[in-house]
Amino acid sequence: MALGAAGVGVLAALVALGLEWRYRKRPAHPLEIIPAVWNLEIYEPQHYRFVGQLGLSNPHRGLEVMVPNLTAEVVLLADSAVDTIQTEVYVTPRHPEPEFAPRADGYWFAYIVKSTKQTSVELRVDLRGVNVADVQAAWVKVHYVAYGPHGRFAKTHHEFIPLKFPAKGESGVWRPAEGCQVLPIRTHLLTPLDVPLEVVNRYVLPHAQAGDIVAIGETPIAIIQGRLKDPAQLTPGWVATRVCQFFLPTSSLATACGMQALVEEVGELRVLLAFLGGAIAKLFGYRGGFYQLAGEQARLIDDVTGTLPPYDQFIVMGPANPQVVVDDLAAKTGLGVAIVDVNDLGAVKVLAASAGVSPQLLTAALRKNPAGNADEQTPIVLIRPN
Repeated sequence: MALGAAGVGVLAALVALGLEWRYRKRPAHPLEIIPAVWNLEIYEPQHYRFVGQLGLSNPHRGLEVMVPNLTAEVVLLADSAVDTIQTEVYVTPRHPEPEFAPRADGYWFAYIVKSTKQTSVELRVDLRGVNVADVQAAWVKVHYVAYGPHGRFAKTHHEFIPLKFPAKGESGVWRPAEGCQVLPIRTHLLTPLDVPLEVVNRYVLPHAQAGDIVAIGETPIAIIQGRLKDPAQLTPGWVATRVCQFFLPTSSLATACGMQALVEEVGELRVLLAFLGGAIAKLFGYRGGFYQLAGEQARLIDDVTGTLPPYDQFIVMGPANPQVVVDDLAAKTGLGVAIVDVNDLGAVKVLAASAGVSPQLLTAALRKNPAGNADEQTPIVLIRPN
């Protein structure tokens, strides 16, 4: 029986919907980056060499991803000019198949990461120069192309390698505060390579005694957890581009990318409902409704410029599971531990604190922000009650 015009139209619409559903269900590309494990092979006054093994993984069943290009560049953060430092970056594929052995000329040949498979890439960086010892950290940018059914995607992965470390026990001086003494603790530039317990053991324990409280900034913990978003890798959607316009320019949610970071954390529907609910609440004189409805992350996001280099180029989310972090640190160090959000305006927000730690004492001790809001690189404050 022949279909009428209406039937053909309905059938065409169903086919189109089916195609669209399948398109949206499949990821743009399933390629995942496994962060590198770095080894500092040469650490001499005029020569540093560090080598990392980066993973490329395709966990999807059914899709293959081509990587037609992969390169790397390095940005140095130092206490002096870096133009005299010779920087060399080597990218060497370490594919599991013998037939894809590295080429002698260093050319990256297009490679297919097959379904549920992975491969790896060796990154080697050499720094040479009379002032290499001034380099605090290296920021390695890995640029690659993911090529598949949805198109060609230019992506960038970021690695941060600390290269300058304060001596154990090196720190500032104890300062008086309300009901206590406080000691800002200087560390190396913290990165996702770090582990909170190791940082506390290295820099805090030489100064600590029983009864002390370790107050750690929420941003450093989030950085260690890798909760960074590169704005260049975000594609603000309809909700983000519309809702961000209603926030004050000083808010981290006043940009499309800042708002998109929240959308990707909690979902478009929650952000939209929080916006509508907050707007209604404001009509009745109640402020802050959006943040309550959107969740804790809405208050904790730091947009670009919100922290010290190189993280000033990124959107930094709030830490994940802060209570779990402080409880683990307290159990393993025997000290009180808290994760806090402090600014130069005297605002102190306690995100999480271990058992027995007084929020009132934390607020009094940190009200003057002894850790600072610039590039002091003192993400931890040791508090000693009087």
